[in-house]
Amino acid sequence: MTSALIARADILGRIRAFFSARDVFEVQTPVLGRYTVTDPDVAGIEVPGYGYLQTSPEYFMKRLLVAGMPDCYQLGPAFRADENGKLHNSEFTLLEWYRLEFDHEDLMGEVAALIDLVLGPGEFQRVTYAELVGDIDRPRDELDLIFAQACEEITGRSFVVDYPADQAALARMNTHDATTAARFELLIDGVEIANGYWELTDAAEHRARFAEDLRIRQQRVLPTPEVDRVFLEALETGLPPCAGVALGVDRLIMLALHQTSIDQVLAFRF
Repeated sequence: MTSALIARADILGRIRAFFSARDVFEVQTPVLGRYTVTDPDVAGIEVPGYGYLQTSPEYFMKRLLVAGMPDCYQLGPAFRADENGKLHNSEFTLLEWYRLEFDHEDLMGEVAALIDLVLGPGEFQRVTYAELVGDIDRPRDELDLIFAQACEEITGRSFVVDYPADQAALARMNTHDATTAARFELLIDGVEIANGYWELTDAAEHRARFAEDLRIRQQRVLPTPEVDRVFLEALETGLPPCAGVALGVDRLIMLALHQTSIDQVLAFRF
């Protein structure tokens, strides 16, 4: 275990050096906030009387960008409920960064460079969501199952692109095809490592997507948290054009050390 933790420290140092060399500044945002995400596929952890442990630093970091912060990254803990297993822990280490004037294509190139730094040089493939699932005119639950099974069979390093509009999350639509989202996921040997967007900047569209999230939550009989109005007010001021990505650090270190469970690269499990 000690050798794994020393190797982990070395990898974290190399990640920080990677961003320092590119003039991307490290920031630290709150892990506890009043609001949580509306995404029906993500469960936040509520701290009664205080708010929620943050599922990612996304909203806080975008508020920093609105306020004039240049390119920035955060490397630290994030929290999600009901996530336990070989690849999941309710507390995990997340690397999230934002690049002004980048689109998702630019960001995929930078993600690949970081992966090459940590894992060594390798080839990256590119596959569309439709190529993985076939006919996309199916119920969402069925598509999710087919997609998950297809991802498990991926070998090597693959970027999945061109997600359907209803899976855009907070990505804008592609310029070459308005029915697909400017979103990507990176999978390495079937393990999801990163999820990135060419970021949506329209505040009204954010409100509409949050409302749709809450509708789906009600349909699934899930909690319906209050929408983060402070974040929405910041967006009204104007989020600059940018792309952002969140990367699971524990999983990346697991792959770098040729392990099969994130337990093997964590000092303590939640």
